[in-house]
Order: sequence, then structure tokens, then C-alpha cells
Amino acid sequence: MILSDSRILEEIAAGNIVIEPYDRKYLGSNSYDVHLGKHLAIYNDNVLDARKHNQISHYEIPEEGLVIQPGTLYLGVTEEYTETHAHVPFLEGKSSTGRLGIDIHATAGKGDVGFCNTWTLEISCVHPVRIYAGMPIGQLIYFPVDGEVINKYNRKTDAKYNTRTIKPVESMMWKNEF
Repeated sequence: MILSDSRILEEIAAGNIVIEPYDRKYLGSNSYDVHLGKHLAIYNDNVLDARKHNQISHYEIPEEGLVIQPGTLYLGVTEEYTETHAHVPFLEGKSSTGRLGIDIHATAGKGDVGFCNTWTLEISCVHPVRIYAGMPIGQLIYFPVDGEVINKYNRKTDAKYNTRTIKPVESMMWKNEF
């Protein structure tokens, strides 16, 4: 089941869901809209290596927007910092974003119980499109968890994305053993 707007409000009041900044007008019937932050990043190399720390360059989206191009992976970030202490958060694109040909994540739409950070977005597009900082980019939905969570993400010693940031974070696949 997905939490309804009234349940999301209850969980915010209880401190189980934190959204900063929060504005009631972005709460839908069963989701909360998140917005594109001003920071983007692009990988420096054309060929990425899963066993190496692939470096990125950071950019700011100018006031007049930025045209993103097909064939390039852009790492974006949500304006909103979130914490989810008792539910599984899912980040999905908004239908209006999808209808512009923009995907906001390649595979990482599910968060973990205990995730506390901004969301790095894996942005791609099917044709050139101008994007703007502050535009609605996605929506968070929350699923209840059945059973006690023993290993919350924010308490894991090997969690790779726990450092609070306002900028997108590159892949940390290289920290895995394989």
C-alpha cells in the first residue's frame, strides 16, 4: 500500500518523514512533489569504469535554464532534503516531466528506510530540452514496511551516500567488492 496524503501528514507530524523545505501545496493525494536543485554534474570521461572512482564536474543551472542533450547522463539533485525513518520512499518522475522526454532515474528510484539526504537524479532525455532549477521534477511516494527494520540506511557503517549534500553524488560502485 502507498501512504495517502493524510498519512503522509501524520508521519511528518510524528517525525517519521522529514522534508526540507516543505510546502503543503506540493502534497498530492498520495505523493509529495520534489524540485530540481540548481546543481548538475557530468562525468569527465566518455567511458566509465565500474571498478574506478569516475570523476565528475559540477555546474549550476543558469537562470535562463540549460538545454540538456540526448546521449549524456546528467546527475542532478533535488532541492528537498528528506528523511524517511519508518517507510520505504520511492522517487518517480512526474508525468509532465516524462512527457518532455526526461527520465530522472536510470535504476535508483527506491530509497531505504533511514535514507536521510537529498536525492541524486540520473537525468537523461530523448531529445534536447531546456530545464530549470526549481522546476517540479519528481514525486516521492511512501510504502509502509512490514516488520522491524534492523539495519536502517543512516546507521549502516558501509552506506555510501550518507554524507549530507546539496550537490549530486557520482557512483560509488567502486567501493563495492567484486
